[in-house]
Amino acid sequence: METITCGSWIGQLGKALAPRELEALLWVAQGLTTKEIARQMAVSPGTVANRIEAALFKLEAGRRIEAVTKAMRQQIISPLCIMLASLIAMHAVIDDSDPIRRDRRAPERRTAQVRIVRKAEAFEYHA
Repeated sequence: METITCGSWIGQLGKALAPRELEALLWVAQGLTTKEIARQMAVSPGTVANRIEAALFKLEAGRRIEAVTKAMRQQIISPLCIMLASLIAMHAVIDDSDPIRRDRRAPERRTAQVRIVRKAEAFEYHA
């Protein structure tokens, strides 16, 4: 399934909202105002208001925050951190015998050699 990512939110295309309506709703979930969303989408604020109104109608919501919560319940949108956490969890479950993984070895001990010499053999500088 295709997705749209806006800020720290990800949306699923083809699940009740048009692509521009979904994009506007994702920016609403990010906490942007109509004017800020218009700058991000490179359209006029009136167009953004129309897209948000269409999303509100399709989700049967009265306010923006209600539309965001309904879209989350219907799994149309979700925070990106949840997707990242699930990806990491799935990667850990899928394959644990990856040949590319580096083996963990105990660090080698470094030893310093100390040599005791007679004073007659010691090298001296004379200035």
